[in-house]
Amino acid sequence: MTSLLRIAGLFLGLSCAGQALAADIKIGEINSYSGLPAFTEPYRKGWEMAVDEINAAGGINGNKLVVISKDDGGKPGDAITAANELVSREGVVMLSGSFFSNVGLAVADFAKQKKVFYLAGEPLTDAIVWSKGNDYTFRLRPSNYVQAAMLAQEAAKLPAKRWATIAPNYEYGQSAVAVFKELLLKARPDVEFVTEQWPPQGKIDAGSVAQAVEAAKPEAILNVTFGADLVKLVREGTTRGLFKDRSVVSFLTGEPEYLDPLQADAPQGWIVTGYPWYGIDTPEHKAFLDAYQKRYNDYPRLGSVVGYSLIKSAAAILSRAKSTDTADLIEAAKGIPVDTPFGKITFRAADHQSTLGAFVGKTAVKDGKGVMVDFKYMSGSDFLPSEADAAKLRP
Repeated sequence: MTSLLRIAGLFLGLSCAGQALAADIKIGEINSYSGLPAFTEPYRKGWEMAVDEINAAGGINGNKLVVISKDDGGKPGDAITAANELVSREGVVMLSGSFFSNVGLAVADFAKQKKVFYLAGEPLTDAIVWSKGNDYTFRLRPSNYVQAAMLAQEAAKLPAKRWATIAPNYEYGQSAVAVFKELLLKARPDVEFVTEQWPPQGKIDAGSVAQAVEAAKPEAILNVTFGADLVKLVREGTTRGLFKDRSVVSFLTGEPEYLDPLQADAPQGWIVTGYPWYGIDTPEHKAFLDAYQKRYNDYPRLGSVVGYSLIKSAAAILSRAKSTDTADLIEAAKGIPVDTPFGKITFRAADHQSTLGAFVGKTAVKDGKGVMVDFKYMSGSDFLPSEADAAKLRP
């Protein structure tokens, strides 16, 4: 009898352990950690902080949230391999993350084929929610269209008529230039684009690009380069006088990830989207900033906000859903409100795009470091097409 009781107790213990393990809700996270650490490492810190906050507050309806993360190296093929492993081996209930637009599109297509929920964080291409949108994919960050609309609104106020563009030659750069041109020409039919430069991502020959742009004699420049390419372009262009007496409008340049490495070489007077963490005085952002600095003894980058808001969004969807089945997650995500460091956002039901916005301002140098000045926050909801119009853009 004693042996039987021991055996029964052993099975009961194993059963309870299995139940506890099964109660963990696992999310798969994929990003280009080795491909762009300047953004993805702060991003990781952001989502790790969010996970700890969520679990400290009781998890997902009492269940622990676990994030299993993989590096795609900036390669779509590696991202698909990672996604397949996360779904088939790890049993994650959703996929999240991605940085590069071409990688995000690959994961979105995987989600469609495998019928798994995918919450994209950083990929900015409009295609991910519009022309190639699918039922399984939602996207957090303001898209190329939204940021282009913000920048085109400011660009239209400039006297410049002759424009040049410089952008990395892949999906993100191509779509950013296309939508900016469309929106600026709509506001200013007198504008013309006199040259387009398409350096390969991460391999810009800044001297040749600067020379080609200068030869076209533009009055203004649209820049879409970022990371190490931006640093090379700014330094080479400054040396050659490319930006002297020319207006520059630039995607992302005000983000600390890309502005900080320039230090005192940061451009001045560029109109940019970015993240002036040092000057945002809303209660939501102050709470995030204080918690982040206390935890990491460092200031947040935009990646920190994206990672944090991504996992907060995932947790809100999981908490609202009737189950972890994909169909229930999709239904829960439609129209869901989420609190972020930039305030409350919603994920629109029609196109699965969130209303997260961006800060628009000008670059300056202060105390030997690049900063944003004269900035304002613009909500994505003020620049997105209506949900009815957006729905028509989807297949």
